[in-house]
Amino acid sequence: MTKSQHRGRLAPSPTGAQHVGNARTYLIAWLRARSGSASLPLRIEDIDSPRIKAGASDLILQDLRWLGLDWDGGPVIQSQRLPLYEQALQRLKENDLVYPCTCTRSDVAQAASAPHAGQEGRPYPGTCALRRVADAENLGDQPFAWRFRVARSPEFVDGYLGGVRVTLDALGGDFVVWKSGGTPAYQLAVVVDDADMGITEVVRGEDLVPSTPRQLLLYEALDLTPPSYVHVPLVVGPDGRRLAKRHGDTRLVALRESGVQPQVLIGLLAWSCGWLPRPEPITAKELLPRFRLYAIPRDPFVLTDELLRRIGYAA
Repeated sequence: MTKSQHRGRLAPSPTGAQHVGNARTYLIAWLRARSGSASLPLRIEDIDSPRIKAGASDLILQDLRWLGLDWDGGPVIQSQRLPLYEQALQRLKENDLVYPCTCTRSDVAQAASAPHAGQEGRPYPGTCALRRVADAENLGDQPFAWRFRVARSPEFVDGYLGGVRVTLDALGGDFVVWKSGGTPAYQLAVVVDDADMGITEVVRGEDLVPSTPRQLLLYEALDLTPPSYVHVPLVVGPDGRRLAKRHGDTRLVALRESGVQPQVLIGLLAWSCGWLPRPEPITAKELLPRFRLYAIPRDPFVLTDELLRRIGYAA
């Protein structure tokens, strides 16, 4: 398969500094693309404006270069692509697949927990689901989001996990595709972007499995061809939870500034993926002949203080 036929992607979000867990997923995505002679564009997913950190986008580029991961074209910046998302929303409106929702997060939480409310136990109980697109004109100045109508949860075959079925409960019911502040939600933006960029395979963390059926529904609604998906295990702390500040400073910039060499971190990550018998320095390019997706252990990789000390870093 040539580069023009197969396209992966790197799609970091500048909501904060990238950490060791991000690095492992990026490494897997990079190796997956490069070992298959695929192109790999870079996209900065910066539409979540309240959480975007100043300077984080530049730091992402530094982190990727430090790891030895290159990309083909870009970076594509989501915040510069608003007209594309507006066109997609308009198409959903024309087919009456969305409706205006005035519920706040607090409203949703209270309704879902109330006795006899939301019989299926889904986070969104359908409070505004009887509305039609035209009802938006009658809401005046009341803020509202656009929710997509969910009738089913599509099954899919994951390139690493195999057959996946997400229940309607786990899917979360009707979901927001356009926020009340006037910006697209992640689910809509990522579908529009991947389709527009010709992405054929998405490699990302296993925490995003519940998002995949939502995105498949949007691909179908917009008459777009979906990519295939590969969801890989996460890096977690000793408590089994996803890496966060509570686990110490695992930011790539912190490792870099403390003098940790990138090939040492790459070696640790390669060992965690089953590509090396022991952690030892190696570059991303040197890993290409060793890359095997199915060698990656099914369980999350537990990053301990001892492992960080072994690569010359103490958080």
